[in-house]
Amino acid sequence: MKPKIVSIFSGVGGIDSGFEKEGFQTVFASDIWSVGCESLKLNYPDAEVVCADIQQIDFKAIKAHHGQIDGLVGGPPCPPFSKSRFYRKEKQRGIDDADGFITVSNYFRAVEELQPRFFLFENVHGFIFAPHKAALELVEAESERLGYKIFHQVLNAADYGVAQTRQRFICIGVLKEMEDFSFPAPSHSSPTHPKTDTLNWVTCGQILGDIDFDLEEDEKMLAGSKHKSLMDAIPPGDNYLFYTAERGHPNPIFKWRSRYWSFLLKLSPDRPSWTIQASHSNNMGPFHWKNRFLRISEIKRIQSFDDDYRIIGNFREQWRQIGNAVPPKLAQLLAKALAEQYFQLQTTQQTPNYQIHAKN
Repeated sequence: MKPKIVSIFSGVGGIDSGFEKEGFQTVFASDIWSVGCESLKLNYPDAEVVCADIQQIDFKAIKAHHGQIDGLVGGPPCPPFSKSRFYRKEKQRGIDDADGFITVSNYFRAVEELQPRFFLFENVHGFIFAPHKAALELVEAESERLGYKIFHQVLNAADYGVAQTRQRFICIGVLKEMEDFSFPAPSHSSPTHPKTDTLNWVTCGQILGDIDFDLEEDEKMLAGSKHKSLMDAIPPGDNYLFYTAERGHPNPIFKWRSRYWSFLLKLSPDRPSWTIQASHSNNMGPFHWKNRFLRISEIKRIQSFDDDYRIIGNFREQWRQIGNAVPPKLAQLLAKALAEQYFQLQTTQQTPNYQIHAKN
């Protein structure tokens, strides 16, 4: 029998995808957004999918229906803990924000009512920043109260074979009578700072090179909004800072560090993508090095979703689902570590069903 997973704040199911590949089964998944829930139903037809506010979910009833739950996985919505919240003076940060407190506290209500053997709590790496100390202390206190040892690290998805430098706070909690948890060792590292016994980071050129390009369609997908005329001169891997005096531009247009880093940001085929954001914008990248918006098929690969993973909705709705997700490949490696350390499962070691093409 497969170990049973309950997934909350599930989104499109990035964590679920990784765990199912390592022999776990999602028996229950939930999200508050109906579009995400419909995508979940397509990809996990055997799971009970509930579209509801986390406060409305009866986890005791879930346990009564499904029996012993082995793992709880999920990432409470990250805006209260994100870097962008530092610039939103009209909003509170961390658990001082009502949504931040409600989602984190209800995550641990789920832990208390389900009593899983382990839990995986995911959030942006800003979760450990000093202004959010109270949130981390809440996680520590609730884990201790409920009888769990926790182990947490900030992991960079690129260090685990994902073509994206995406840093995330990962907290694993295990019942105190269980052995300590060991995070998987990085398999990749930056070629500019290589680590022993690792491969170089996977680049966007390697994973996107075989996607067919429609030149007529590319003409319709020029990015940059009113600044689109500036895109041509920006080198791959650079952003608006190319047009600053500090970079030696003869006719500076922007002040140094006056915009978000992603403003007019272009991918380089020679390195991983920067973080794919949940919101799509006309002037916020990353954009393709051919000066166009990335396509859904491309950001799926950058996030390490299988090509045939089904995501419903219009362009922006699909983008949001993918951008909010935990990269399935990273989730799979965490699931593999849990499977080997606690469940002795025969792991599948499946990889996404697309080819990684070496650059010529």
